[in-house]
Amino acid sequence: MSERFNIRNITKEDNPTIAAIIRACLAEFGANKPGTVYFDKTTDQLFELFQTDQSAYFIAEKAGKTIGGGGIFPSPGLPKGTCELVKMYLLPESRGTGIGASLINACMHAARKMGFDSMYIETLPELQKAIQVYEKFGFEYLKKPLGDTGHFGCSVWMIKAL
Repeated sequence: MSERFNIRNITKEDNPTIAAIIRACLAEFGANKPGTVYFDKTTDQLFELFQTDQSAYFIAEKAGKTIGGGGIFPSPGLPKGTCELVKMYLLPESRGTGIGASLINACMHAARKMGFDSMYIETLPELQKAIQVYEKFGFEYLKKPLGDTGHFGCSVWMIKAL
């Protein structure tokens, strides 16, 4: 039987831990390159970033340890009613346990509650397992990016109707 985990809203105290998790995950897959959240200055200040209206960020923890996180954000230039699923990362030992799915479900629930009707993702081909999860959730591929996220290093774009 797996241990229980908790999903909660981010706090200021989470900033250094979740930034380290995000960067470690990108480095693990060789995706720590310019134009990604690895070099995004906001990665170190997620609590402050997610004080933005129409945004939310969730922390997953197990046995009191932060094991990942994910959020939604009204990224610049997205079509009306569309939010972006952002900064969705889990420590290796937490993958394949259902925790990521719970984070995505929390994000979708928050997005619907805020009135969004679609969710957009930008990711990297190196993150193939994450892409497979997004496919299972019904995200469909786009031929080009939406909006102006500034993450020019991403080359996989997906969207899902909520």
